[in-house]
Amino acid sequence: MIHPDTEIRFISNEKGYGIVATKLIPRGTITWVQDDLDQIFTPTQAANVNPYIKKYLDTYSFVNKNGEMVLCWDNAKFVNHSFNPSCFSTPYDFEIAIRDILPGEELTDDYGYLNVEKPFPAIDEGTARKAVYPDDILTFHKEWDALIKENAPKVLETEQPLLQLIPEKVWNDFVNGIHNPNQMRSILECHYHHGIQVKK
Repeated sequence: MIHPDTEIRFISNEKGYGIVATKLIPRGTITWVQDDLDQIFTPTQAANVNPYIKKYLDTYSFVNKNGEMVLCWDNAKFVNHSFNPSCFSTPYDFEIAIRDILPGEELTDDYGYLNVEKPFPAIDEGTARKAVYPDDILTFHKEWDALIKENAPKVLETEQPLLQLIPEKVWNDFVNGIHNPNQMRSILECHYHHGIQVKK
């Protein structure tokens, strides 16, 4: 489930639609949680859906660490990619804001940790990275782990409307990682190996 203080808006001809904040979403806010309504398709199930539906599934789902396709039931599926994302995933099946997100500002993710099957060029944002690759998480996980650890303490200082969706054991595990950073799980856990060798 996406944070309640958000809505779909047209962003640009290049991006299409995206998700923007309707109120200030402070750094450390949990912006998305995988919940019981999200649909999960095994590779076999995904391969056998109607071809028309498969196109939709390929466009709006992401691949989890088990190789399953996760299709968010709500507006979360419209969150766009950015190499300078406002939100970041964690290995606890939820995402957090890594900076204050102002009203009207877009909520974005780095698709590099979403197990894309094929490389794709992205909008040039003036960063060194110009494309998203299936093995980005292998390349950048240490940098991304540091980013999560840096922002995680803010999660305990911020009002969390989505907290009730996180299982107690998962939440306790995350909080333990905040207090004991060496025990914070790595985003590398989210990696699914497609069996594709990619040259950059």
